[in-house]
Amino acid sequence: MIYFTKVIKGGRGLAKSLLQRAPIISLDWDIRQKSRFETTNSLGQQVGVVTPRGQVLRGEDVLLGEDGSFLKVLAKDQSVLRITFCKEHGSAFDLTRAAYHLGNRHVPIELRQDYLQIEPDHVLASMLENMHLLVEETFAPFEPETGAYSEESKAHHSHGQDLHSHGHRHDTAHGPENTHAHEPSNHHPHR
Repeated sequence: MIYFTKVIKGGRGLAKSLLQRAPIISLDWDIRQKSRFETTNSLGQQVGVVTPRGQVLRGEDVLLGEDGSFLKVLAKDQSVLRITFCKEHGSAFDLTRAAYHLGNRHVPIELRQDYLQIEPDHVLASMLENMHLLVEETFAPFEPETGAYSEESKAHHSHGQDLHSHGHRHDTAHGPENTHAHEPSNHHPHR
């Protein structure tokens, strides 16, 4: 069995011709958030995936095997609830309200410009319908947001200890002692 231990997010930097020949694994959201699992690729071969804890696989990611081979990840269609607003009686703001209420319940949410998606849950569907939103069960890939403190978010935006162009440091601990006060524009501490 070949083990795949490195994730290349979105296949960045890899030639398309190389990726066209790579076998595929099609995984639902529950599997893509696990750091250790075994599955069968599109060639019928058994493969093992071992990634760092907290690493989430996304559709279009590429895994690098211990033998130097590649494996493309696809987000498998699964049952989801697609939430939209009523164009006759509502507005896009209704989706913002829905995301707020779902977030308060720590529900994984896929955020799109004109809809939200969550995993099926009849209690949440009823709550959303009572908020005058349209809820439709469909079959689609599910790519929910990760938390602001997740490993995936850290990889996309290294916020800690960065010196930004606006002239001050951001520390990872955003407590009361770190108020993000801006220095006066005539003061240049880095000269």
